[in-house]
Amino acid sequence: MSRIANSWPSFLGVIFRHVAMIAGAILFALPFFWMVSGSLKTLDEVCKYPIIWIPAKMQWHNYADAWRAAPFTRYLLNSLFITTTIIAGQFFTVVLAAYAFARFQFFGKNFLFMSILAIMMVSLEVRVIPIYMILSAFKWIDTYYALIVPMLTSPFGIFLVRQAFMKVPQDLADAAAIDGCNHLGILRQVMVPLSKPAIVTFMVFNFIHHYNNYFWPLIVTNSDQIRPITVGLARFRVPEDTGIMWHYLMAATTIALIPSLVVFIIGQKYFIRGIATEGLKG
Repeated sequence: MSRIANSWPSFLGVIFRHVAMIAGAILFALPFFWMVSGSLKTLDEVCKYPIIWIPAKMQWHNYADAWRAAPFTRYLLNSLFITTTIIAGQFFTVVLAAYAFARFQFFGKNFLFMSILAIMMVSLEVRVIPIYMILSAFKWIDTYYALIVPMLTSPFGIFLVRQAFMKVPQDLADAAAIDGCNHLGILRQVMVPLSKPAIVTFMVFNFIHHYNNYFWPLIVTNSDQIRPITVGLARFRVPEDTGIMWHYLMAATTIALIPSLVVFIIGQKYFIRGIATEGLKG
């Protein structure tokens, strides 16, 4: 009897935690549900108050209509091309830089690494004018170069992957060197496979970030030929004769969300493990 009485507070604690987590999950899921629900409504239903959560009749044609309203196929391909190119470029620059900071000793190493970390504290909005002027001097405005080249490395990625490389035992690298591996061989066969959670976490995190980036593409693009889908969605927010077409905007946004969702689901296991094990430990 006393055993049951002692376990009762623990049981209530578990119930409270689960109720709090369910409430939090519902709260965070509401905007997503509202977007999907809005994509299946008429414009009148979207604008009605109190909110209509379930449309009277599903307007599935909203997706086709929204897709035809602008060159979204081009926008989506641009987004995927730009994002995958950035991620591929960052993989090489980040992995090589992280390996150098983790394993090599050279003059000014700590100062250089702290300088890279300091860049993390400066937002893109602060750096946008000098970067824009440099790209303009190269005549790269409104080209893929302007969207890709300034993003080809990541201070956060260097920091995260360096932390993972430092946890790999030096004995493994020495054993690979005895077997005839040079530094690139050690990096490819030892360091990268053993640091996969951190690297995949960084790639998933950055894919979502660059795929959803709106500010920078808005600054450096002028034509539909190279615009990503985030900027293309703004077409529905510019009122012309009919006003903002919220139902089409939500349908197009739902479609645009799919690649990020797929990447997150594929990398979810590594994403959670990478944050939990590498995280922001010093």
